[in-house]
Amino acid sequence: MSGRLAQTEGLTDIQREILSTVRDFVDKEILPVATELEHRDEYPTRIVEGLKELGVFGLMIPEEYGGLGESLLTYALTVEEIARGWMSVSGIINTHFIVAYMLKQHGTQEQKDHFLPKMAAGDIRGAFSMSEPALGSDVSAITSKGVADGGDYVLTGQKMWLTNGGSSTLVAVLCRTEEGHPEGTAPHKSMTTFLVEKEAGFGEVRPGLTIPGKIDKMGYKGVDTTELIMDGLRVPADRVLGGETGRGFYHMMDGVEVGRVNVAARGCGVAQRAFELGVSYAQQRHTFGKPIAQHQAIQFKLAEMATKVEAAHAMMVNAARKKDSGQRNDLEAGMAKYLASEYCKEVVEDAFRIHGGYGFSKEYEIERLYREAPMLLIGEGTAEIQKMIIGRRLLEEYRIQG
Repeated sequence: MSGRLAQTEGLTDIQREILSTVRDFVDKEILPVATELEHRDEYPTRIVEGLKELGVFGLMIPEEYGGLGESLLTYALTVEEIARGWMSVSGIINTHFIVAYMLKQHGTQEQKDHFLPKMAAGDIRGAFSMSEPALGSDVSAITSKGVADGGDYVLTGQKMWLTNGGSSTLVAVLCRTEEGHPEGTAPHKSMTTFLVEKEAGFGEVRPGLTIPGKIDKMGYKGVDTTELIMDGLRVPADRVLGGETGRGFYHMMDGVEVGRVNVAARGCGVAQRAFELGVSYAQQRHTFGKPIAQHQAIQFKLAEMATKVEAAHAMMVNAARKKDSGQRNDLEAGMAKYLASEYCKEVVEDAFRIHGGYGFSKEYEIERLYREAPMLLIGEGTAEIQKMIIGRRLLEEYRIQG
């Protein structure tokens, strides 16, 4: 059910072809099974295999490494389509992409040659890990440590909210590395990103590294979200991202800007699906002798929902295009993520109301969306964190002289 909302002007033929292929895949392979898999909290193995075949895991990886070399915009629009089918599937791709992007931008030549071709094929799957049990979005408070020992670093600490923690085989982990950084160095200048390779699965996946198991969540099921426990985990020095310590905070923030565009795109996709479900149900359900779509109260709801879908999409596209043009996009990405996730929650809520009692039934898809939307308010930095970033950037941009 594709209407005139959330269209993107000025796409190339290749971009349009990729998106229409993905949309077909979503309609045929994801939508029919998503709710059932979600209720079982089952990892969507067949869907992931299908996305590998389509080349989605290599979408933004440069062609010389076997990827498609596409833009952040193409990727964001692909995520929007996939999230319209089932948001969890876009989560399986997102962290993979952030790690591939960080490697492409900051990795040593050896790291790029080693990881990117296998990541493009989907044979190595990425996850990234900043958050810890005690800190959430306050990255500067990280306590996980990396200590140099011979030609290795020894990592110790506990990480939290690791998307794809079990299924991934490469995790970019942010740790504090003190040596070489004198006492009193700002926290963000004494952090390092380590590229940690591991087996897929749960339990002790390599000496010193344990993935305890899946965290049971309200929504955003199917994709595994885990803790990560490092206890004397040895990582060779050539697996420090970019080859030098102390740059980790910047690597992660660069990755998170891409991630924020991605979360905005997910919000757009889920909102579009909620609108489709609402507008379709409103035409089928009759009260007082006519379809509820003909009651002004419902028409007003549909008007508001559609306007929000359109606005969120426009901001998301703008943030992606800005990053693609080589400019700093933290302001636009923060605004897009904030707006798209808030609007997504509101559009889903309105679709839920339009469904009346049926919205509460697990047989209707809107029930799943209602549990998924809240994740977007928190993931990749809470709304409050986005507003903090937006506020700071605005004050930099509009500083009064003198």
